[in-house]
Amino acid sequence: MSDLEKKAQEEATKKRPYNLREKKEKKAAYRSLIRPELADELYDRILNIIVVQKKYRDPNYSAKDLAKELQTNTRYLSAVVNSRFGMNYSCLLNEYRVKDALHLLTDKRYADKNVEEISTMVGFANRQSFYAAFYKNVGETPNGYRKKNAVKSK
Repeated sequence: MSDLEKKAQEEATKKRPYNLREKKEKKAAYRSLIRPELADELYDRILNIIVVQKKYRDPNYSAKDLAKELQTNTRYLSAVVNSRFGMNYSCLLNEYRVKDALHLLTDKRYADKNVEEISTMVGFANRQSFYAAFYKNVGETPNGYRKKNAVKSK
C-alpha cells in the first residue's frame, strides 16, 4: 500500500467531530409538485418570521409552529424549505442561531457572558447541539472562535 493510499485510509477512518454525517441527496416526488409562486411567497414569509421576528431564538419554535403560522402543513413547509433554502428546517434555524452567536461571541457588550449563556440567548436548547451546529457551520468551536477573534480586536 502506497503512502498516499495509507493517508486516504487514515482520513476515511478518522472520527468526525461532533458526530456530523455526510449529507445524502434525497429524491422526494412531492417536491416537484410545489407551485413556484406559492413557494416564493412562503420563502419571503419564512424569512420574515424566522429572521426578522427572530423566532429562531425560541428553542421550542418547531416546524409545526411555523406551519401553523403560515397556514400550511409541515410536509409542504418542509418541501419549500428544502427547495428554497437547500437545507432542512432545523439546519435553517441553526444557521441563523450560529450567525447570531458569531456576533455575540465577539461583541464587547457580551464579553461577560460564557458560551453556554450565549447559546441559550440565540435559541439552542442545550450545549451539545450548540457546539455541534457551531462546528458544522464555522469549522471550529465557539471558545476557539471567541479567543481567535478577541485577539484580533485588541
